[in-house]
Amino acid sequence: MATMATPLSRTGPLVVQPLKRRHCGECGGGPLPLLVVEEGAPRCLDCADLGHLVFLPRGDTALTRRSRKESGLSAVVVRFNRRRSRYERQGVLVEEAALARAEERCLADAEARRRRRLRDARRRAVEDVRFTDAFARNIRRLFPGCPADRAYAIAAHASVRGSGRVGRSAAGRALSEAAVVSAVRAAVRHTETPYDQLLMSGVARHEARRRIASAAEATLTGWRGGGPAGGRANDGPDAERGRP
Repeated sequence: MATMATPLSRTGPLVVQPLKRRHCGECGGGPLPLLVVEEGAPRCLDCADLGHLVFLPRGDTALTRRSRKESGLSAVVVRFNRRRSRYERQGVLVEEAALARAEERCLADAEARRRRRLRDARRRAVEDVRFTDAFARNIRRLFPGCPADRAYAIAAHASVRGSGRVGRSAAGRALSEAAVVSAVRAAVRHTETPYDQLLMSGVARHEARRRIASAAEATLTGWRGGGPAGGRANDGPDAERGRP
């Protein structure tokens, strides 16, 4: 059964953007851009007594919230996403007068909201710098041989907000040793070995990892011991055999 992307309000009608051509089961009109399902049959908005409402696309949270609050009648509009096998919100239907009042209120405090967004952005930027610094310090603690600029570059890459990389995982935010090591290992694989070239030449990922395993581990061992960081490895005989 298809699931909803987000919980829907049950205080009002649910309207669907159909993926296929549908006609109203009551008046025969169509094809319908929007419909309501009643007793298993599609109904156009006029037959469902929703024809006087206007569509507000998703995207402006404040405007949507205020429009629904101002509107005596509203409906959530959804569309089925085949790839994700679920319904997803597309916007809302609200009374036109309610939308106009909501737009006026949003315009009135637009400057205040802009300033708040700027403050939030600055706060997040400061937090990101602090976190990256902490991540880099942990890299240097576990890998004292890693150059300071290299450690910071690895930390900055791993901790980009919203990237989904290891630095933004729960373990990464907690600065766990496993997350830090994982970030360093990935960086070494991509920048200190010919791993990327192997992938581009058609070598399967697991085979490419096997080939560069010894070279990557040599760099990590050097960084752990505080010795030479090592240069970029060649795809030589040892790398081909993946000798430990």
